[in-house]
Amino acid sequence: MLGRMFGSGREHNFTRPNEKGEFEVAEGISSTVFRAILDYYRSGVIRCPDGISIPELREACDYLCISFDYSTIKCRDLSALMHELSNDGARRQFEAYLDEMVLPLMVASAQSGERECHIVVLTDDDVVDWDEEYPPQMGEEYSQIIYSTKLYRFFKYIENRDVAKSVLKERGLKKIRLGIEGYPTYKEKVKKRPGGRPEVIYNYVQRPFIRMSWEKEEGKSRHVDFQCVKSKSITNLAAAAADIPQDQLVALHPGPQVDELDSLPPHPAPLGGAHHYGNSNNYEPDPDAPSPVV
Repeated sequence: MLGRMFGSGREHNFTRPNEKGEFEVAEGISSTVFRAILDYYRSGVIRCPDGISIPELREACDYLCISFDYSTIKCRDLSALMHELSNDGARRQFEAYLDEMVLPLMVASAQSGERECHIVVLTDDDVVDWDEEYPPQMGEEYSQIIYSTKLYRFFKYIENRDVAKSVLKERGLKKIRLGIEGYPTYKEKVKKRPGGRPEVIYNYVQRPFIRMSWEKEEGKSRHVDFQCVKSKSITNLAAAAADIPQDQLVALHPGPQVDELDSLPPHPAPLGGAHHYGNSNNYEPDPDAPSPVV
């Protein structure tokens, strides 16, 4: 990097001297870190003094195009060094997983007209056996599954999930959520509630998930009526992935879209603590009026 700055092709470089004829090199890098880096040009090894910030040293090495690995960095803080090396390895590994496993499912969702993708990562030994008559009440009907113990183990570490999220952001994806959620695998039993209504109990396992969108904006609709309903439980996996406390979760129920030429029959207002707009129980939205703000 220094060679390019001061070499024969310098006329094509943006490095220019100041009014004193001085060149400012590695602006923002502390003198302690830069002094350690100077050892690299003499011996090919950077010997970190005690108390030096390894993340700061890593940024300086990236800026100066110095390879940051165990052969060039020698320090006593092995934990910090291993953390940076693990981040490098996790980035390379997830980029391979992304192209090999995740991208094909994203393409399948896009080809079916979807604008986002929800992927659950199960182990190779997991078996999903849902009862067709009593499927689990997940709230996420279009989740896709990757059976991969390797990817499951990768996502067990929150640090790896942070690296994966940064990679997905760099690739231009939006509304990214990564975490661990309960996923139903098989029906354990069916209980009869008073009145004869069945209650299905499924076995749940904690597995990683990825949720992402490739659209810059969320879907927009004209003349949509929103009604606000408090919810006491989280049944939607996507809502649970957003880390919203249960006592703050608000479920938004969009009404039907209304065009200028459409007319809607009156309909009874929903129960369950809904906030109604208007003075009567039957509310008919005005197509030309703006939607109420929730």
